[in-house]
Amino acid sequence: MKKIPLRSCIVTMEKLEKKDLIRVVKNKDNQVFIDLTGKANGRGAYLKRDVMVIEKCKKNRILDKKLEITIPDEIYEELINMVK
Repeated sequence: MKKIPLRSCIVTMEKLEKKDLIRVVKNKDNQVFIDLTGKANGRGAYLKRDVMVIEKCKKNRILDKKLEITIPDEIYEELINMVK
């Protein structure tokens, strides 16, 4: 049986399968984007696929702290649209 890799949501700290999470990446050029493949190079942070989690993340600027960069609102809007 193959072991399923778990990742932690940066907001809830829950350990979940990658398919239940969305990865946001900051690459070495300081571009921030949503990584749909889960394999993009750069510093990644995982968020649970839940509108409330994404809104809490935005309000508390959790992603900004994790990736050490200011996250544009468009990223949050894109995340919310993906979850819906």
